[in-house]
Amino acid sequence: MNKSNIAIPDEVVMSKIYQIRNQKVMLDEDLAELYGVETKRLNEQVKRNIDRFPEDFMFSLDEEEFTNLKSQFATSSWGGRRNLPNVFTEHGVLMLSSVLNSKQAIQVNIQIMRIYTKIREIILAHKDVFLRIEQVEKQMIKHDEKIELLFNYLSKFVEKEETPRIPIGYKIKKENS
Repeated sequence: MNKSNIAIPDEVVMSKIYQIRNQKVMLDEDLAELYGVETKRLNEQVKRNIDRFPEDFMFSLDEEEFTNLKSQFATSSWGGRRNLPNVFTEHGVLMLSSVLNSKQAIQVNIQIMRIYTKIREIILAHKDVFLRIEQVEKQMIKHDEKIELLFNYLSKFVEKEETPRIPIGYKIKKENS
């Protein structure tokens, strides 16, 4: 079977889209795997055509971002990397199609573009739901702050009551039997 005719399930592609720096991006390693090339070769093509990849199309992760990304997975497949990964925004992925010309790369790129379009449509269709969730989260934060303040006040009263009190009132004498 010709490798370039292998269909990749949308779920697999979608699982390789991450949210980093408030952008939906894909890792060089994941793209290379989907395109059927080595990560090293993909990055070589990018370097040869670096003018096509401004910072809003592609950027390298910093150490903290890379560590956070790796910590999301129980087993890491990035054990032997020498360089921090490059990540590609939607426009960067689209630009990759101009530097990688294999049939598989072209097919996968078309699929990725369709998935990005679906994601945008879903977000737009459910924008009101996302806004409402955001409002509820803000209200919950306010409620949490009020509850915390209330518990702080209550704990001060409990601390005061724990100190021994001097009895006030009449003392009852016990008679000797």
